Amino acid sequence: MTYGEPETSGEADDAELALHPAMRDWTTDNRLTFWAFYERRYTRYLGYAYAQLGSDADAEEAVAHTFEQIMKKWLYMLGMESLDGYAWSILKGRIIDERRKRAKRPEPTDVTAFEAVLADGRDDYEVLAGTIHFYTAVRRLSERQRDVVVLRYGFDLSTAATAELMGVEEATVRSQLRLARNRLLQLLASHRKVRT
Repeated sequence: MTYGEPETSGEADDAELALHPAMRDWTTDNRLTFWAFYERRYTRYLGYAYAQLGSDADAEEAVAHTFEQIMKKWLYMLGMESLDGYAWSILKGRIIDERRKRAKRPEPTDVTAFEAVLADGRDDYEVLAGTIHFYTAVRRLSERQRDVVVLRYGFDLSTAATAELMGVEEATVRSQLRLARNRLLQLLASHRKVRT
């Protein structure tokens, strides 16, 4: 964001916060809750967007547009049962828009999320082939399953943090992880059969 964003966490005065036209008729509480939401989500949204888009500039643009849209709908969103879920859907939509705009092929995760595999001493070719197959398998998961795998394992978030970020219950995250693991095991097992 380029205007209306507080200079420091929680210390911006009302005049600073009211700079954005969308906030003109907001109460102080509305502004403060928006900026608290922004501060809690910005870094994780940016990391997720980068993992999906593979570019700092594209990720920053997607997240900036996400928060612009959230800001425009903030007063409406405050009455929602799942504000986090709605915000997550806005982010996902902006990422899709960014992909279309840049004509990029979607990638489910950032390569750095699995770099640790390369350090375990196995044959580099075998590791690379396994990693490529793993990426292919992850791409075949449902969107929600991909999201929980990326957030839980790629970003090492707890189940609770993953659920909060996506705006779902922890039980939903656990269920999607269980389904994703089962699907990945099937896909990886079928790959091994083909190779032998």
